Amino acid sequence: MSGNMPAVIGAEQVHAALPWSTLAHGLRAAFVSPDAPTAPTRHAHALDGANHEHLLLMPAWNARFVGVKLVTVLPDAPRHGGRTVEASYLLCDRLTGAPRALLDGEALTLRRTAAVSALAARELARTDSRTLLVIGTGRLAPWLVRAHVALRPTLERVLVWGRSPARVAETRRQLQDLGVPVVAADDLTRAVPSADIISCATTSQVAVLHGAWLSPGTHVDLVGAYTPLMRETDDAVIARSRVFVDDMASAMTEAGDVLQAIASGAVAVDHVRGDLYALLSGRVAGRTGADDITCFKSVGLALEDLVAASLVYDHLSSSLSPT
Repeated sequence: MSGNMPAVIGAEQVHAALPWSTLAHGLRAAFVSPDAPTAPTRHAHALDGANHEHLLLMPAWNARFVGVKLVTVLPDAPRHGGRTVEASYLLCDRLTGAPRALLDGEALTLRRTAAVSALAARELARTDSRTLLVIGTGRLAPWLVRAHVALRPTLERVLVWGRSPARVAETRRQLQDLGVPVVAADDLTRAVPSADIISCATTSQVAVLHGAWLSPGTHVDLVGAYTPLMRETDDAVIARSRVFVDDMASAMTEAGDVLQAIASGAVAVDHVRGDLYALLSGRVAGRTGADDITCFKSVGLALEDLVAASLVYDHLSSSLSPT
């Protein structure tokens, strides 16, 4: 991986180079580092507002690398043989600026998003958690299941709920080699009270998960709603929970579940206990008792992409280095 042209790293290589424990360790180290950036570094540009076309840039840097994720949102792309959302990640040398790798951005995003959720759950969920419920059957859902199961050996059962039975069946098929039973949940009002960890990954703009359904001791993980107008939970979920976010500044501008609960008066701004920087460093207590309901809301950070891309590059560099 030398010269002026970056190595092109595909999706399968990205996933293979990021074992869950390795990725979780790298993310934790980045969040507890005194040099970890806490300001949002997301830049959105409207390419064509009428057609909802957007360009999203997420840059980040450290002592070794400068990286940027480039995401295009082009609703008409399928008509031309493409996909509505495409993502790429460019990793450059911090000292020379030379491009080192061009990585599949979707694979990187799926992997790091799932790992962050599972990392937060290790801090916030009960240690005896046995049942995971995943709400949503999109691209992220199977990766969330894999990450949680890998980082929490106590899990014995996975429930999957979605609006489409066919999508639920497909998600179960993708997870058939997981090693724990994956069961379709037909009724959320029955599934939610039985779950120890609930992970929501939808694009809903109305509440799918209701606070009245939650049992004491549940941990709720919210990754789907990424704009102020989107939400996966009602106000009661937020009000009943000890709430944590990945980054405070980003959450206060993007996390619809939290922002809408604040706007309605259900909670105050200080109801959010802290972010991952504070939680993982021990500056803020996470779960304080077995009956606490905890909630982690993520919106995604450029820091997480940089950590994952750096780990992929280091893994492949060492394996391809001359002996």
